Amino acid sequence: MIRLFVPDDLKDGAVLRASAEQSHYLLGVMRRSAGDEVALFNGRDGEWRAALRAVTKKGCDLALTAKTREQVNGPDLELVVALVKRARLETIVEKAAELGAARVRLLITQFTNADHTNVARLQAIATEAAEQTGRLDRPQIISPVKLAALLDGWSDRPLMFCDEAGNAKPAIEALAGGPASGAILIGPEGGFSPDERARLRGLPYVIPVSLGPRILRADTAAISALTLWQAAVGDWR
Repeated sequence: MIRLFVPDDLKDGAVLRASAEQSHYLLGVMRRSAGDEVALFNGRDGEWRAALRAVTKKGCDLALTAKTREQVNGPDLELVVALVKRARLETIVEKAAELGAARVRLLITQFTNADHTNVARLQAIATEAAEQTGRLDRPQIISPVKLAALLDGWSDRPLMFCDEAGNAKPAIEALAGGPASGAILIGPEGGFSPDERARLRGLPYVIPVSLGPRILRADTAAISALTLWQAAVGDWR
């Protein structure tokens, strides 16, 4: 069944107006018609079955008929990733959504090789991935900030620092028995500068880890780190 994320409250008897993009997808791409059913979720009210109503060339309504799943969210897992080239960043966001990240924070470092991004497009990619994977929430995409500002405002929640420079425990070993809440930090293609690395390693909440003997591209590193975190302390156990 087609699944759609909506911002509206979901409750018995509600009738929602599909957005222009959703109407085009349902009617023009998927060729749905009046009476056909879809699944809706908003990250708060579980999943609901809805039927298409008032179908016209301009759009359609979605009439809720039954609640099918109670609200369940994934682990409190956050991916902090430096800006990289657009295609790779879009892949990172898509896979982060598929792998259960609750948030993706975008980062600017000294060696970042991109200085801007389209946050709205990344949010749309995350939403589509959430719709396809069956999760009942969607990741929040947070606009880029500089590394120094991020660290200045950080709480004491664990931050898994994927340190390609070495001298760190393997990620799966460092994560063993850790809390089921935290964040993963992935640097740019050029890595972190010596000053950035020194600051990170000096912070008590930072957990330096190794992702193996090979230097990984940012998208591969993000996917690998998310997978290891989920396997060690997340909802894959």
